[in-house]
Amino acid sequence: MSVTRHDIPLPGCEAIVIGASAGALAALTELLPPLAPDYPVPILVTVHVPPDHPNGIPALLQSRCRVTVKEAEDKEPIHPATVYFAPPDYHLLVEKDRSLSLSNEEPVSFARPSIDVLFESAADVYGKGLLALVLTGANHDGAQGSCSVADAGGTVLVQTPDSAASRSMPESALAACPAATAMSLSDMNHLLAGKRSGES
Repeated sequence: MSVTRHDIPLPGCEAIVIGASAGALAALTELLPPLAPDYPVPILVTVHVPPDHPNGIPALLQSRCRVTVKEAEDKEPIHPATVYFAPPDYHLLVEKDRSLSLSNEEPVSFARPSIDVLFESAADVYGKGLLALVLTGANHDGAQGSCSVADAGGTVLVQTPDSAASRSMPESALAACPAATAMSLSDMNHLLAGKRSGES
């Protein structure tokens, strides 16, 4: 069956933010490679990685994806069809002019980069145009940020804990944010790729 792609993953979506920790590579490998090369919105990703060596995930995903996958740079303008990863040991933030900034301020939720920092700054800029995904992970980072996205009118989707390599992060987000919706990676895949129900 041919796949019909549609303009945006959700009506009014202007940007997507993703947070993940333990098990992130496998989850992102399911979500990002299906995206079309002209994907209409940017995707900003924070993954907990050790601070003392390079993050190999962007390069691994770039070899499998049709969108551009890169490590974010300070003051870089945000473009569609691009996946931006927070560099090791730096928080990734969205500025009011829709550019990126990097910060080495104190860890948040024991993490730098912090998912909460990304989600909260993106919620301030995109409001109801933001889609946030909380994926597998071993702590509570992303829970407070999910609340900020929901409070700003955005949409929060959380990987079903039973399907996560580490269920702590999804469980924490669902407990903290009543507006969040639990969703399997397969259903997230279909939503992000713009497929109608029943398409493969």
